[in-house]
Amino acid sequence: MALCAGDWVEVRSKEEILRTLDKNCRLENMPFMPEMFAYCGTRIRVYKRAHKACDTLPTTGTLSRSLRDGVILEGARCDGSAHGGCQAQCSIFWKEAWLKPAPAPRVHQDIHENKEMAEGECTEGDVLRVSQSNDAATGRPRYRCQATDFQLYTGELRTRNVSQYVEDWKSRNVSIKTMLQSFSYHGLKFLARPKWEDDGGTFVKVYDWYQRLRGGVPYPRRRGKVQPGSAHPVAELNLRPGELVRVKPYEFILSTIDGNNMNRGMSFDGEMVPYCGGIFRVRARVERFIDERTGYMRSMKTPAVILDNVWCRSHYTPFRLFCPRSIYSWWREVWLERVPEAAAPSVKGALGARTILKPIATEQKT
Repeated sequence: MALCAGDWVEVRSKEEILRTLDKNCRLENMPFMPEMFAYCGTRIRVYKRAHKACDTLPTTGTLSRSLRDGVILEGARCDGSAHGGCQAQCSIFWKEAWLKPAPAPRVHQDIHENKEMAEGECTEGDVLRVSQSNDAATGRPRYRCQATDFQLYTGELRTRNVSQYVEDWKSRNVSIKTMLQSFSYHGLKFLARPKWEDDGGTFVKVYDWYQRLRGGVPYPRRRGKVQPGSAHPVAELNLRPGELVRVKPYEFILSTIDGNNMNRGMSFDGEMVPYCGGIFRVRARVERFIDERTGYMRSMKTPAVILDNVWCRSHYTPFRLFCPRSIYSWWREVWLERVPEAAAPSVKGALGARTILKPIATEQKT
């Protein structure tokens, strides 16, 4: 179908999708997860075309991987119900064979109506069964999902493959303006290295000065200020879903992370900088999640927080530009502060799920 961002589709019925799956409940090695059944029969819009995606556990030297006939749907995230209650809320990849245009004209024979596909059909119970198993050595449940098996259904994608950026534009994933802004940032950063790249160097000062003039984002790759051996600042706000918070200024957050941009093992990434000073609602607390490397469930010593519509945009990360996965950013509570409901009108400035709220003027001066 060559679906693009903004297209409307209908998720096919459970029976139709099951007929596309092999005995391992996969289509072209992509697992269909039990959490996806909830979307069967629903009419939903394409968020982005997933012709590529970043590899969170790179082992081949490439940070982006190609994906065939995949899309991500708006708001369709994994709730972890079949994976031990994992709270990461990852985006779900969908094969075009599992979707149909809405309204759906039958312009060709569906792939899952082919008799050859029927021989490998599986049941709903099979989909649930293959999503987890008990490790004989440890007795612990071990989970498999699209995140743990990402490399099995994707291929290597070289950074110099220019066609990926053409596809980003053609699929409406990324606007020309956004693409040029990101390319300009990386181009200037490359030309300035290594002489001006040190934190506080000439390049950073000039970049920040220009961004202040245009109301843009400050240089997002500065190093934290917590000295080796010093304790990381901690805050316990016990934030709950629905509460309104403001992300603290970038300068403050730098004072809570070390030279590796970590606060007690949690990274503050450059992709989080555009959200500094913005007001958002708490979406969820993250206390447990599946380790993508091992498949085991892990519990966090200190829960993290994820915020509504606050995810990685892949604008400042080299070698994985414009990844459509939109992985939620995880926040330490020390990076946030509660704000009264009276501040809620500021949130209405967002034009949609992909719009970033601009920092409040007073925070920009901090």
